Amino acid sequence: MTATTDANWGTELWDQYECLSQHTLKGIEFLERYGHFVRDRATIETEYANKLRRLVKNYQPKKKEEEEYQYTSCKAFKQIMNEINDLAGQHELVAENLQANVIKEITALSKEVREERKKQLTEGARLQAQLQNQIESMQRSKKAYDKAFKEAEKAAEHFQRADADLNLSRAEVEHKRTTMSYKSQMCEAAKNDYADQLQRTNDLQRSHYRSGMPDVYRQLQELDEKRIKNIKNFIHSSVDIERNVFPIINTCLDGIVRAGDLINEKEDTQMVIERYKSGFSPPDDYPFEDLSRGGSDSGGSTPMINNMHSEVKLKSGGLTVKGTVSGKGIKKRTGIFNIFGNRGKLTEVCMAIKYAAVTDGKDDFSDLAPNQRLKKLRAKIDELNAKIKSESAARDGLMKMKGVYETNPALGDPMTIEGQLNESSHKLEKLQADLKRYEGYLEDAQKVTNHNNSLTNSPRFENGVRNHRHSGGSAAEEDSLSRSGSDNSVTNPTLNHNKQSAPGTPQLNHGPESGLGASHTSLPGADSDPDQYDGHADDRGEFYDNIYDTEFQPLGICKAIYAFEATSEGSIPMEEKEELHLIEFDQGDGWTRVRRMNNADEGFVPTSYIEISKFQTYTS
Repeated sequence: MTATTDANWGTELWDQYECLSQHTLKGIEFLERYGHFVRDRATIETEYANKLRRLVKNYQPKKKEEEEYQYTSCKAFKQIMNEINDLAGQHELVAENLQANVIKEITALSKEVREERKKQLTEGARLQAQLQNQIESMQRSKKAYDKAFKEAEKAAEHFQRADADLNLSRAEVEHKRTTMSYKSQMCEAAKNDYADQLQRTNDLQRSHYRSGMPDVYRQLQELDEKRIKNIKNFIHSSVDIERNVFPIINTCLDGIVRAGDLINEKEDTQMVIERYKSGFSPPDDYPFEDLSRGGSDSGGSTPMINNMHSEVKLKSGGLTVKGTVSGKGIKKRTGIFNIFGNRGKLTEVCMAIKYAAVTDGKDDFSDLAPNQRLKKLRAKIDELNAKIKSESAARDGLMKMKGVYETNPALGDPMTIEGQLNESSHKLEKLQADLKRYEGYLEDAQKVTNHNNSLTNSPRFENGVRNHRHSGGSAAEEDSLSRSGSDNSVTNPTLNHNKQSAPGTPQLNHGPESGLGASHTSLPGADSDPDQYDGHADDRGEFYDNIYDTEFQPLGICKAIYAFEATSEGSIPMEEKEELHLIEFDQGDGWTRVRRMNNADEGFVPTSYIEISKFQTYTS
């Protein structure tokens, strides 16, 4: 339909007062409905933003997971969460602008239109009532005129009959004449009144339909057009509000794409190597045992013990025995060790395990694998260098301030800076001493690592594959070479001897419960024949026979952070804050072996559910 510019409700819809009243009411209701729509949309935008922020918060890495987020994929994920958080801010901005610029104006317009419509309808009702009253007055005057006219006609008819009747007296005839005259006068007066009311009604009706009601309709028309025009403006404003955030949203999406582009699988692979590489040498091959050569105490007769000796390594603050014999299977594999008969080597391994347990948590990171120790030491040295740099800058600042105070005493007393300078100097000296100490640790660790690498790259390996030897003598040589490599990295007999001889170093308990005995290869007197003893051969034999028939003493005490319900065989339940004996460290599978304080139950619990609060110290 083509819209005309001269459309006028006053002329085109002069007789549709009720319809226009209903139309304007429905228009206002539609305006309010549109306002509710925009308000609900703003609420959805706010809820969406809140859910996005909650999503980002729920997936933020926890403090214990920060080390895991060093990989490029994890870093990209963190950047994506930051961009999502910014997206949430843009949706909040859309909701705020809709509330301030659209919903608020719709509410005000709705109130204004409703009040103006009520005013115009009241005026229209007044004009309608005025016209109706005038019409009713005209109709009453017409009825009076009609009645007077009929009575005048009847009086004239009675007079004519009386005048023609010769039997009536003159007085009666005159009475009839007087009545006729009176009725004629009354009829004329009613006629004049009716004519006057008719004129007034016509004038009022003409004014009503030509000026009065058209003005009312015009006001209603302008009001309705204003409502419709503002709805269009509100729609445009809503679009502009959302369009204004598109550039920032696109920037956030571009940031997500850039975060994805930062992911580098090769770099992550290298980081995994740097993080988990132990630096230990791989275990020796199992040599062939030719029993016909006589005896099992030859140089190549203890491959299982040697492999176990070379595979001792520390993990997660505790000790894990990996290789042929696991920590869980030590007790059950007694018969295997008795077959080979070399208990001295086994004792050395046990001493290394127990010494590592009592030296766990040292500040030189000696409880870690060689490569991991190097990484920790370098990080510690970098941290100390940063602290020294910061403390030196602070001391320089204090020196300058002291010089200013000495030049101009009015600014302050130089002696007030002296105490701070002394404290800063002491801190700096301590940091430099720590730096020198850790540099020494690093130098020692590098020597051990270089030695291990030289063993790995020795002629026994060709392209990363170990050369196999089949003769008994060569097997013994290979076993000796493997033992020297693993001894330097984990349980060097000479190193253990020095450690145990140093004053203040915790001594090892060689009681039967610990499962450890004196090693003829790692303790003073190791050069003597293992079959030679000091007259207590029976005691030593009994000790070796029972070295793995008894449980280890608890390595420490741990406390449950959370309650745990045992759902699998081998695990035990525990209550929150319950204290337990630590029997065996996590072997890398996420479970730690514990025992209740009353020695009643023993089993495995999740490592992440406990914290080690105390380590026991063993003394000889």
